[in-house]
Amino acid sequence: MSGDEGRLKKHSIVIAGHQTSFTLENIFWDQLKKIARSRNISLSRLVTEIDSQRDTNLSSAIRVFILKNRC
Repeated sequence: MSGDEGRLKKHSIVIAGHQTSFTLENIFWDQLKKIARSRNISLSRLVTEIDSQRDTNLSSAIRVFILKNRC
């Protein structure tokens, strides 16, 4: 893994009409975008779906989702 892949970056997105933010490593952000593209949906919609099913913080829920749904 290159140094940039593991770098944390804060991302903002609108969920249910409200701006929220989460922090992900670049490698997870790239995978999240790939999953959204493969499902032909927006990142906002995908994160909204993840958010609706989570029982932990959003960043963790996204990471777990990605590990379970890698393209």
